[in-house]
Amino acid sequence: MRTQTMVQLNRTLLELLDARAARDGVSRSQLIRDAVESYLDEDAEAAALQRVVEGYACTPETDEELRNAHDDARALVEEEPW
Repeated sequence: MRTQTMVQLNRTLLELLDARAARDGVSRSQLIRDAVESYLDEDAEAAALQRVVEGYACTPETDEELRNAHDDARALVEEEPW
């Protein structure tokens, strides 16, 4: 079930949204839903990345782990047919 909510936008934003919606072949409402979803997904990804950074700050990699990661990366690059 959808809940309808009104959002107020100025004329310039409406014109830009309508032009983009026409170009993408979607309704203005769909375009706005997609944009909001994308915005919130990016926000969630940024929060997840921040948690990873905080985790590594609390428990950094050991020198051995860094060496192993470097060796693995080198092996992957060497497998490429450049």
